[in-house]
Amino acid sequence: MPLLTVLALMALPFLEVWLMIAVGGWIGVPWTLAALVALLVLGVAVLRRAGTRAFRDADQAMRSGEPPRGGLLDPLMVMAGGVLLIVPGFITAVVGLLLVLPFTRPALRWAFAGWARRRVRGMRERMEEGFVVQGGGVPGQGGPGAPFGRRPGGAGGPGGSGGGADRSGSSHGRVIQGHFEPVDSDDPRS
Repeated sequence: MPLLTVLALMALPFLEVWLMIAVGGWIGVPWTLAALVALLVLGVAVLRRAGTRAFRDADQAMRSGEPPRGGLLDPLMVMAGGVLLIVPGFITAVVGLLLVLPFTRPALRWAFAGWARRRVRGMRERMEEGFVVQGGGVPGQGGPGAPFGRRPGGAGGPGGSGGGADRSGSSHGRVIQGHFEPVDSDDPRS
């Protein structure tokens, strides 16, 4: 998938120039330039408005100690749409308009949330597979004697004691049970 993204980003400027030439041949060069300038002005206006609103919402959220009302995804989508409107070209302008318009944002938010869930699920599965391949367990899914699963050299492994999980993080040496008492810097014993 990343290779396709890189290829698409490399092809985008060529597609934009080709489309500008095609639109210029269809409606004329002055109208094409006027449309591109109008999109630039629209993008600047959208960025100013979205930036002011995002700053105001963030300031209010920090003062009240609560998360922002509308979340962070909508202001980010509007800002990204404004940037794409500023970039000269009709393909980026269409994508920017999709991100800016209020009736298309819910569908894009739903698609992004589904993509993010699939991505997190895939990362979790790869992480769990990595733990299993390394001989460990998934944290929180071990038995009562092994809160972090089995580790190589731990309980039942070579050099292990057989009684519970090895919590020292190393298979060499022995674990000394004890507790920690902080030392006050004003204490004359230190």
